[in-house]
Amino acid sequence: MPAGKMHADEPDIDTDLVRRLIAGQFPQWAGLSVVRVDSAGTSNAMYRLGEELVVRLPRTPGAADDVGMEHRWLPRLAPDLPAAIPAPLGVGRPAEGYPWSWSVFGWFPGENPVPGRIAEPELLAKDLAEFVSALHRADRSDAPSSYRSETLRSRDAETRAAIAELGASAAAGLDTAAVTALWEEALRADPWSGPPVWIHADLQPGNLLLADGRLAAVIDFGCAGLGEPAVDLIPAWYALPASARPAFRTALAADDAMWTRARGWALSIALMELNYYQETNPVMAAIARHVIGELLAAAPA
Repeated sequence: MPAGKMHADEPDIDTDLVRRLIAGQFPQWAGLSVVRVDSAGTSNAMYRLGEELVVRLPRTPGAADDVGMEHRWLPRLAPDLPAAIPAPLGVGRPAEGYPWSWSVFGWFPGENPVPGRIAEPELLAKDLAEFVSALHRADRSDAPSSYRSETLRSRDAETRAAIAELGASAAAGLDTAAVTALWEEALRADPWSGPPVWIHADLQPGNLLLADGRLAAVIDFGCAGLGEPAVDLIPAWYALPASARPAFRTALAADDAMWTRARGWALSIALMELNYYQETNPVMAAIARHVIGELLAAAPA
């Protein structure tokens, strides 16, 4: 895989490309500065455009497919959510050798949460629960399926494959027996029996922005759509310390089955991320290791 890229099919993206795309399609912004955003994001390359805008260019065909969905649905979802979400300001066309549609959004200031460095973790747990609850109540009419709309059972083969590959890697240092036991426990949980609801499906630290320790914005809705609500409980392990998880769970009224499925979702996602990104995205791999460690530390005896 080419140096600096995370995906085999990722096109060449740099500051000069962004400048040419903006000049050719959005001349009103052509005089603004273009600066690459240092992000561990895996789906889009991001470039700050002036002080108030950001350009997002998909890195893969799958991420490119999300552009239209975000531009259609984010303005509909925004009024009903308690935290800000991206406001689409422009859709770019393929040009200058770049093969897909791309986006211009408003820029949100803020910091990503880091477990252990959150001043008021229980307040953040409350904010996250309020956001998740509001999203799950959003109007489902004509909504698309989420990227993660499948059941845990349908992820079994891929999850076990990731466990096997990581187990064969000395660098991964994975306790395969403990991880497998936790995964099998999640598979035994009662499945979701209600209707699918709107889910973000990727509430990881990089997609959460804090201001003064409180949730200010949620970004990157590329995985969003209809699915089962347990998927959106993954910030319990991705973003919150153990001390704040009970408050998050209580606020969402998550019963034992939903909480167990949520652990399964967090585990499966983290395993696949660690397996895929351990050499190409150290930040994402470190987050995945943290999540797996938190899940194992909190596993039922």
